[in-house]
Amino acid sequence: MEENYNPGKEGEEIARKLLEDRGYEIIETNYRFGKGGEIDIIAKAPDGYLVFTEVKLRTSLKYGLPEYAITKGKQNQIKKLAAAYLYIRNINDQPCRFDVVCILKLPFREAEITHYIDAFR
Repeated sequence: MEENYNPGKEGEEIARKLLEDRGYEIIETNYRFGKGGEIDIIAKAPDGYLVFTEVKLRTSLKYGLPEYAITKGKQNQIKKLAAAYLYIRNINDQPCRFDVVCILKLPFREAEITHYIDAFR
């Protein structure tokens, strides 16, 4: 494996391609506000929604499926960042939602990709 391998970046590239293939327009990646973490991908969905997307890639099952990493705390962190994004950009009457793209990329197997639409509902 490459010395500079970054699974997080690889996961974001896989998710970006998936979203673009589904007609999403990528607006921003790795959005940060203060020290409150980041939103991996912000995109405009074909249905007009502004979508804040969390990406999780796992290369083993040591810590379970990638879905298990999206805790309530993580959801709350992403919601706060999304609120800051909307406030700073003065976005008001825009329908928004939170999606999650989970990628399980085990050795010698094709990656399994699951896109959860409106995942925080």
